[in-house]
Amino acid sequence: MVDNLKIKQPQDPTKINIHETWELDYWSKKFGVSKDKIIQAVKAVGPSTAQVKQHLRA
Repeated sequence: MVDNLKIKQPQDPTKINIHETWELDYWSKKFGVSKDKIIQAVKAVGPSTAQVKQHLRA
């Protein structure tokens, strides 16, 4: 199966994969924060999108 390079959002929107640059780009734009903030949040609370979102609002 060939990867679809035109995908504009993560395949699993409930988790953030900080090892994929395009996902960091997506989530940093979605949450309006830097990629570094996304990485720090994932390291602090895990890859759950809901937990990262809550952490960034704190």
